[in-house]
Amino acid sequence: MAPLTPHWVQPSHPDIQEVIVTGNAAEFTTKSVSKITLPPFGLFAKLDFPPCTEAPEPTYATVQMGRDRHLNLNSDLLYINHSCEPSLIFDMAAMNIIAGPKGLKPGDELTFFYPSTEWYMAQPFDCLCGTSSCRGRIAGARDMTPTQLEGMWLNRHIRDLLEERDQQQQQQTKTVANGTHGNTANGSSPTQQQQALRSALAQAEKLIETLRQAADGLDSASASGSLKRKRVAEDGFIDDDSPCEPAGLQRRGPTSRELSGEMGGDTSAA
Repeated sequence: MAPLTPHWVQPSHPDIQEVIVTGNAAEFTTKSVSKITLPPFGLFAKLDFPPCTEAPEPTYATVQMGRDRHLNLNSDLLYINHSCEPSLIFDMAAMNIIAGPKGLKPGDELTFFYPSTEWYMAQPFDCLCGTSSCRGRIAGARDMTPTQLEGMWLNRHIRDLLEERDQQQQQQTKTVANGTHGNTANGSSPTQQQQALRSALAQAEKLIETLRQAADGLDSASASGSLKRKRVAEDGFIDDDSPCEPAGLQRRGPTSRELSGEMGGDTSAA
């Protein structure tokens, strides 16, 4: 943590916390150790007003207490460092600091998981906690993967913000996928394209059926014409309703010679 000149009376929590400062005035590091024994999730300290005050904006010295709310601790609790395997939990909904799942004993370093309260860090840093599960760069929960946050206790406002982030990422992924694979050149959706194809297929099937019926009608007419031509050849006449009668096969009416009796044999030769 960067140097900070305390404006509160020190030590602020002499019964439960010891602050250890190393280094010189220009560059120093701090850590806090427990002076008490606590069972798992036992109450370590309450975050009261005062000494706490609400901060107008986040800084490296504030703790996030809600979606858009931040807290000045104004006490030695500020010197509780980060760890990827913390000994404390900052429960900002209840405004309590409680022991982690292993409890506390005197001499344990007091730490908490900064992304459990912070959506993003005003001053990101490289974690040096040295634990086997160290997350490396600490910049807030916003920049951490679900795997990095797995198994960690997180405040409600952090869980809500993570859920919103994940939903936005999923929606963006769907939008990109639809734009790349799902849309046609004119921007129609896969469902619209399928409906258009089904409609075109149905129309094609109707056209094919109409053509089939027309072909059947032509075949029937052709067969009827062939039968009539066969009767002409065999019987020497054409039906009255025949559309075309061959020349020379039509039955003639009586001629003037027949009407005058010449063909009947009742006129004598001169």
